[in-house]
Amino acid sequence: MSAKKILALVMAGGEGTRLHPLTAERSKPSVPFGARYRIVDFVLSNLINSGIHAIYLLVQYKSQSLIEHVRKAWVLPPQLPEHFITVVPPQMRRGQEWFQGTADAVYQNINLIHQHKPDLVLVFGADHIYRMDIRQMVKFHLERDADATVAALPVPLADASAFGVIEAESNGRIVKFMEKPATPPPMPGRPSHAFASMGNYLFRAEALVHILRESKEQGWNDFGKHILPRMVEDGRLHAYDFAKNEIPGTKPSEEPAYWRDVGTLDAYFQAHMDVLGLEPRFDVFNARWPIYSSNYQGPVAKFLGSQVDNCIISAGCLIQNATLRNSVLRREVVVEPGAVVEDCILMDNVVVKAGAHLRRVIVDRFNVIEAGSRIGLDRLADEARYKITETGIVVLPEGTHTRTDRTSFSEDH
Repeated sequence: MSAKKILALVMAGGEGTRLHPLTAERSKPSVPFGARYRIVDFVLSNLINSGIHAIYLLVQYKSQSLIEHVRKAWVLPPQLPEHFITVVPPQMRRGQEWFQGTADAVYQNINLIHQHKPDLVLVFGADHIYRMDIRQMVKFHLERDADATVAALPVPLADASAFGVIEAESNGRIVKFMEKPATPPPMPGRPSHAFASMGNYLFRAEALVHILRESKEQGWNDFGKHILPRMVEDGRLHAYDFAKNEIPGTKPSEEPAYWRDVGTLDAYFQAHMDVLGLEPRFDVFNARWPIYSSNYQGPVAKFLGSQVDNCIISAGCLIQNATLRNSVLRREVVVEPGAVVEDCILMDNVVVKAGAHLRRVIVDRFNVIEAGSRIGLDRLADEARYKITETGIVVLPEGTHTRTDRTSFSEDH
């Protein structure tokens, strides 16, 4: 890592409307992922693993769940004053408005930059699943003496209209930046893909402060729509190719430069499927680049007379005489005798009662699936009760029961 002083501002205020109902009671970054993580854990782990320890987390919508998670899971040693992860709600220092966009969120907290006096400022999103050694992006940025660097990667042309799309020279200098264009231009020599922004930016601190002040004068609120296209004009905006980022401990079977925007329920579901299997596309276990999260102190999982194939099951779960396939179970899930769970995501404290059958279902926490229920097997019946995605995933919102009742089929009964 360069000797440069780096401050990270993590944009964690996303409302996540396309993930509803999972975001009905929480912000997008605090949505659970995998058997023990939340989405925000991935960006925070990347920062910590990259030696970046001065982190402000800018929150906004339904932030209490995220605030509690950070309080419990992300406490850095207080003996090191330059090491911190601090949650920053909207301060409304410059008016009575919440954040009006990504650039406005940073501008409203420009005092944090003045107080910390960094050389470089990272502005990263909090709603993607990936590993990234940010030191390599910093090195690229310094070698080109850039004012700003945008992390980017090829995406299928059919999906590119959802991203900021970049045209860049061979050395990485950006010559055009288009925010969510209706007709994205393809990459030279690769007509099936476009070069897209990941929403992760690195700024020279002075350049960032200058452009934020200009943006305030001009009424600009967003990095993708306003700031980055303006910085193209000065010729010192560069694109860092994330495909070249190398992570120690990555297995040959993994997808190189794995990165997923889990902004839709279908993308969220598929990313869970990507962590399953003997050779997953994205292996959450990497001892050389760990993903950190909360330190749950409950019991280990328990299995009694069950058939389990290709599943990830968290601590505190109890599975008895049931069948589980291709599924992810978070902590303290109970699956009763005769139940079948296939291609599902079950969040904390879900109870699947005897004889129930679930297929391609996301069940948010605190739900009780009643005995004999069939969910995900009859689309017409499911449409009358639940949200169903374009690919047919059934999604149950957060339930109301608050703790798992194991007494009805414990070892003593």
